[in-house]
Amino acid sequence: MIVPFKATDHVLVVGLGRSGVAAARFLLGLGLKVSVSEGGQAGAAASSAVTWLLERGVHCELDGHSRELFTSVDAIVVSPGVPLDIPALAAARQAGVPIIGELALAPAYLQTPVIAITGTNGKSTVTTLVGELLRANGLQVFVGGNLGVPLCEYLAGPQDADWVVLELSSFQLDSAGAFRPRIGVLLNISPDHLDRYPDYAAYAASKWRIFAHQEGDDYAVINVVDREIKELLERRPLRARTVGFNLGGKPGPDSALADGAWDGGSAAGEPIRLSLSSRGGGQENYELAATALAVEPNRQNAMAAILAARLAGCPPQAIRQGLAAFQPLPHRLALVATIAGVDFYDDSKATNIGAVISALQGMRQPVVLIAGGLDKGGDYRLLLPVLREKVKALVLIGSAREKMAAALASAVLTETAADLPAAVQTAFAQAAPGEAVLLSPACASFDMFSGYAQRGEVFRRAVADLRTVRGGSGPLLRGCPVMAAILL
Repeated sequence: MIVPFKATDHVLVVGLGRSGVAAARFLLGLGLKVSVSEGGQAGAAASSAVTWLLERGVHCELDGHSRELFTSVDAIVVSPGVPLDIPALAAARQAGVPIIGELALAPAYLQTPVIAITGTNGKSTVTTLVGELLRANGLQVFVGGNLGVPLCEYLAGPQDADWVVLELSSFQLDSAGAFRPRIGVLLNISPDHLDRYPDYAAYAASKWRIFAHQEGDDYAVINVVDREIKELLERRPLRARTVGFNLGGKPGPDSALADGAWDGGSAAGEPIRLSLSSRGGGQENYELAATALAVEPNRQNAMAAILAARLAGCPPQAIRQGLAAFQPLPHRLALVATIAGVDFYDDSKATNIGAVISALQGMRQPVVLIAGGLDKGGDYRLLLPVLREKVKALVLIGSAREKMAAALASAVLTETAADLPAAVQTAFAQAAPGEAVLLSPACASFDMFSGYAQRGEVFRRAVADLRTVRGGSGPLLRGCPVMAAILL
């Protein structure tokens, strides 16, 4: 692997999304010869990024990937959205050309300690929250990665932050090289992206790579009650100091405990309680009931963020201030309105089965669920237990609706709708006062929308149309039970 690069190296950047453009700019700043290859439509040639690159003498290969270019360079930096098994990359690999992602640049070029967060669900919320908690302590923080701003944009600048906080997808971890976060956080693992990975085990192994190059003075923050994480920990012990969090109970055998513990109760309404005996401290309490993080699954998200911030040296008072001020990201279990006694929740970001399970487990009232979209290869039968417990009726949309109906219709009243506004009307007709209509799709959005955000906005507009007819109120705050965390 050619990192750091030699001055004479010719580096190819594959993919011209924001990550690829940032990588090309960074590599040009190093004085390297750079080419780019974009497999998208010819319209990319007119983009400002391509124009900027062409003006600087960068060879731009558009509308496809040639084996000749891929096998003639000294190294390839691949964007996260590019599958690693495309023929041109396979040819480069066979020719011995190193293939890396932007995370693999960090060991040589990043000068700031990193907190990295991954997991199937909750990554964006935890990444954003960790950044806010550190800022509440007066620190300069760069927040980016899969969340929006590529790491290469930070690498190309003055690198003047106290901490870099990164959301990492499995795609980024696949090409992370020797990337080593000071604090790595793994929130959960459930089936996702099975249209890209050969099986669930390969996807889970990709998530575990966040810890692959950590050493004994680093921290690994893990959800110790997540079944897949527990099994991975047994099979692949970590070198880093392991910090566990859970929702009460014990994380495992006493032999897993180190010289201190984060401990907590389980009674509803109690705060998060942290015991810092290993650091000579006493118990710390963190209240969530009056915050926007009060509703599950944000209780677990907050727990992981508090752990990461405390391990980064953030004092309790700053954490409390950050928790109180935090506002959840859009389209993540957001209460849109209450109409005729029916609550409408926008959880459009729930693009996989695990996210829907988590959302339904946190609901306290009967639910009419709107789901469906572009299938990602998951097994919808995993939803059956929580559907039987929580869901009154199911309304399906999108190209996956027939597959989902075949898997789920035996468990719950199921209808289909031609589009999302029609689904909102159908769901409202099924819901009674005191119940909820929840958009939590378990699918990607690209069969009908430009992304999950547009899907969420269409849902909100459809709900607003109901309000003009029936009337209703805005979002309400709800309480939450306690969380606990344990240092292994």
